[in-house]
Amino acid sequence: MPLTSRVPAWLRVAAALFAVGWGANQFAAMLLVYRDDGASSEAVTALFGAYALGLIPALLIVAPISDRIGRRRVMRPVLVLSFIATVILLVGGDNLVVLLLGRLVAGIASGAAFAPGSAWVKELSADGPPGTGARRATLALSAGFGSGPLVAGVCGQWLPDPTVLPYVPHLVLMLGVVALAWHAPEPFVPRSKDERHRRSEVWQAMRSRRFLLGITLTAPWVFGAAATSFATIPTFVDIGVAPVAVTGALTGLTLWTGVAVQPLGKRLHDPRLIIGAGLAAAAAGLLTGLLLAATGIEWLVLPAAVLLGTAYGLILVGGLTTVESLAHPDDLGTLNAVFYSLTYVGFAAPLLSTLALNAISPEQLMLAGILMIAITLPLLLVSQARTAVSARGRPRR
Repeated sequence: MPLTSRVPAWLRVAAALFAVGWGANQFAAMLLVYRDDGASSEAVTALFGAYALGLIPALLIVAPISDRIGRRRVMRPVLVLSFIATVILLVGGDNLVVLLLGRLVAGIASGAAFAPGSAWVKELSADGPPGTGARRATLALSAGFGSGPLVAGVCGQWLPDPTVLPYVPHLVLMLGVVALAWHAPEPFVPRSKDERHRRSEVWQAMRSRRFLLGITLTAPWVFGAAATSFATIPTFVDIGVAPVAVTGALTGLTLWTGVAVQPLGKRLHDPRLIIGAGLAAAAAGLLTGLLLAATGIEWLVLPAAVLLGTAYGLILVGGLTTVESLAHPDDLGTLNAVFYSLTYVGFAAPLLSTLALNAISPEQLMLAGILMIAITLPLLLVSQARTAVSARGRPRR
């Protein structure tokens, strides 16, 4: 019996999500490396956010394809593409054009993987209680997002060739994951051939109050909170000791906190409560960032990272659980894609913050974020479940 067949099927696919997530976010620890090489803060944060330019179109295009042709046929080339993206970043050095290409390719690979991969994990988790698939996919992605920059930060700080060696661990990881996930089984899910009816049902779910108020307004805070934690708030103070490693560690702390708090979401049950708790944590994190900017107390970056990581984890799992409850099984990839696209709007936060800081103070920036949350929370709370369109169990025509 092959060794890979002894690994649970859902875990093999989750490993693929973990590896692609690693490759997607390892660049976060490299921001200071490229700044030290002479790139401007605006250029580096633009490279960081450019990833979403490749990701969002890939999400919206590839996820519906995976609903039609299956998950495995989509994920196999995506794993290869994630490997290629890291090779491009590795050879890019300090060439901003090549780095931009690498970030765009990484975004395309991520966009093509996250929604189909999450749907595949969900389909392989059908024997668990409701929400099991969403939690497993979220844990895999979050663990990859947190581990990539943590390892890259250590390599970039203390190893030679800081623009090259930090990318090598991901290449090694991908080789192992390709062997593990390449032949992962895909359960049979009846697929409707009535494309017009399928599009109508997806659109109906997206127009529901639960999606409009519970997802559209809150999803950007998933990566908006996380990226603010490790790309914006640390710039309020000078990190004098091992700044590259500290940046990677803050990224890891933020995202691994997101992993750790997700079991709490299971206990809250109601996705609105999960997302609401996440928004409250985001407000507390921004308030901590305000205190950091006002006082210059460096250790405040730690509670800020924990609070914003909590926001990231809760809003992500709450959003995926909401989407799972709204989508018909063979529309899940498509609706996941819309949700992830909204979350990745938050990757624009560091660039927007960098530009805003040319005109306002860090304290004012944090207050603006807290005000946005204060406006969003009441709208979330009025997204009543009884008005939502629940597609689960509806027959197909």
